[in-house]
Amino acid sequence: MSIKDELKEKIKEAMRSKDIATRDTLRNIQTMIKQIEVDERREIDDNEATKLIIKYAKQRQEAMAQFEAASRDDLVQKEQLELDILSEYLPKQLSEEELKIKLKEIVAELGATSMKDMGKIMAKAKEFFGNSADGSTINKIVKELLS
Repeated sequence: MSIKDELKEKIKEAMRSKDIATRDTLRNIQTMIKQIEVDERREIDDNEATKLIIKYAKQRQEAMAQFEAASRDDLVQKEQLELDILSEYLPKQLSEEELKIKLKEIVAELGATSMKDMGKIMAKAKEFFGNSADGSTINKIVKELLS
C-alpha cells in the first residue's frame, strides 16, 4: 500500500475513533502532497511523500523549540503529539555511532583530508544514507572527522 493510500485509511480510522490530533496531523500531510500534485500536475511517489513527511516533522521540531523558549508548554505538548503521530511514517534514523562508522569509510574511500573535501563527502553520504540520516547530523560528524 502506498503512503498516500495508507494516509487515507489512517485518516478514516482517526475520524471513526474521534482522534482529532491524528486526523488533523495526517490531513496536513495529505494536503501538502495534494498541493504539489495539483501545482505540478504530477503524481507523487512514496519517496517524495516520505521527504515531505520529514520536512513537516522538521517544521514541528523547530516550532517545538520556539515554544519551549517562550515557555508555552501547552503548544510544546501539541507539537510533540504531532511528532509522535508522524514517527510511524518516518524512516528509521541511524544512530550517530552507525553514521560515524560509515562516514569514516566514505572519508577514506574519497581520500578526504581537509574541509575542502566536505562537499564531495556530503554528496556521497547523502546518496548512501538517503532519508535514514539527517543532513545536519552528517555535517556535524564529517566536521569532527576532518578536524
